[in-house]
Amino acid sequence: MAENITTLCKNAANLLASFPSSTTIRVVSHYDADGIAAAGVLCTMLYRQGYDFHCSLMRNPFTKGFDRLKNEQNRLIIFADMGSGQLETIEQLGCPAIVLDHHQYLTEKTSKNIIQINANLCGIDGNYEASGATLAYALATTLNVNNEDLASLALAGATGDKQHFGGIRGFNKTILDRAIQKNILSEQTSLKLYGETIADALFYSIDPYYQGLSGNKEAIQETLKKLSLDPDTNMGALDAATMMRLQSFLLFYLIRKGCTNTIIESTIRKRYVSTSQDWELERFADLLDACGKNGYRSLGLSLCLGNGQSWNEAISVEQDYKQKILNGLHRLDNKGLHEAEGLTYFYSDSSSLGGVIAGIAMNYVLDGSKPLFSLAKKEEEHEVHVSCRGTQQLVHKGLDLGAAMKTIATELDGYGGGHKIAAGATIALEREQEFLEKVNNVLVQQLRGTP
Repeated sequence: MAENITTLCKNAANLLASFPSSTTIRVVSHYDADGIAAAGVLCTMLYRQGYDFHCSLMRNPFTKGFDRLKNEQNRLIIFADMGSGQLETIEQLGCPAIVLDHHQYLTEKTSKNIIQINANLCGIDGNYEASGATLAYALATTLNVNNEDLASLALAGATGDKQHFGGIRGFNKTILDRAIQKNILSEQTSLKLYGETIADALFYSIDPYYQGLSGNKEAIQETLKKLSLDPDTNMGALDAATMMRLQSFLLFYLIRKGCTNTIIESTIRKRYVSTSQDWELERFADLLDACGKNGYRSLGLSLCLGNGQSWNEAISVEQDYKQKILNGLHRLDNKGLHEAEGLTYFYSDSSSLGGVIAGIAMNYVLDGSKPLFSLAKKEEEHEVHVSCRGTQQLVHKGLDLGAAMKTIATELDGYGGGHKIAAGATIALEREQEFLEKVNNVLVQQLRGTP
C-alpha cells in the first residue's frame, strides 16, 4: 500500500520542529542540478525557520563522504536526491535522518530514527513525476506554507533531471499549476537559445546539440551569413520576426539530422519563467548542472540562495563546462565509440561529463537503438565510474538501466542504481570487462523483452 506523502511530510516537519532553533541541521544532497536545487530549497527553508545549516553536495556520500559524516556530531541529517538505496548505512550514523528520494529504494521499512519520503513509495513515479527538489519542496511547504515561493527552484531541479520531457506531469504538475495560479511562474513558448550574441548562443548550444554547427565557429559564421544575420547581434536585440526565422531554421536543421519526434517536440515548447527572479527553469537548471559537475558546487548553491553576484561567475563556469562537453562530443564524432550487442560505450576522463555527453549523444548523434555508457577510470581510487543513458523509446521497449546497474554492481561488490533512462555505478578497476559482459547480457535480455 502506497504511503501518503502528506502524512510523511507532516511527520518529517514535526521531527524537525522538535529541535530548538539553536540546532545546526545537516543537509546532504547530490551535486547535479536536481540535488543542488533540492539543497537550495532545504537550506532556504531552514534559514527562514531560524536554523543554522551545514550543507554538503556530494557525488555519493557513502564512501569517503560517509566517513566524514559518521565522525560528525550531527543531531539531524536531511538527505535529498539520495539515501533510499543506502538506508542501512544511514542507520549506522546514529542520529535521526529524513530521506527525500525519487530513486529506487531497497526497503519500505526503516528504523524509528529515519523518515523515508520516497516518491515511489507514495504512488508517484520517481522517473517522471517527482524529483529530489520537488520532494524537498513538499517538506518545505508542509513546514510553512509561505515556502510556496520556492516552487521555481523546485521545478528547476525537476527540469534538470529531464522530467519536463513529454510535458511536466504527476506531482510536479501539481506544483506547477499552483505556481502559475499564484503568479510564481509565468508561461511562454520558445526555443532554448541563450547567449550574449547569436554566434555565442549557437556555439555553446549543447541541448539542443546542432551536430556540425555547435562548437564550430566557421560553420556558424557561414550559416548566419546565408541567413543574412549578423553573428555579433545581441540576442536581446532580435525582433520577433527575426527570432522566428532563426528558430524555424534550427528546428528544420534538427529534423534533417534525423532527431526523433520526442526531441523535436521538446525543442520549441512551453517554458516557465520565475516572475520574481526572471530566469527560465531550464536556463537556471543548466547553470546549476554546470556548477555542480564542473567543480563549483558551492557556487551553484549560492545561486539557489539568491546571491545575484554569482550569476556572471556561473555563466563563465558554464561556458568552460560546455566547451569540455563539446570537445567530448566531437571526439565521439571521430570514432571514439566501442560497440557491443546490447550497448555502446566510450571512455571519459570525468564520470560527470561522461554522463552528460552520453545523454546528448543519445538524443542528437546516435541512432538510439541501444543505450550509451561512459566509463571513467580512476586509477588512484582503483575504481571505474560508470554513467549510462537511454531514451524514452528504449524504456518503452523494456530498458531499465537503474535495475541493471544496481543488480550487476552489487554482484561485483560495487554499488549502482538510478532511473530506467539514466543510471550509474562504481566498480573495482579490475572488474571492468566482467562488468561490460554482464551488463551487455542483461540489456540484450531487457530489450528483447525477456526476464
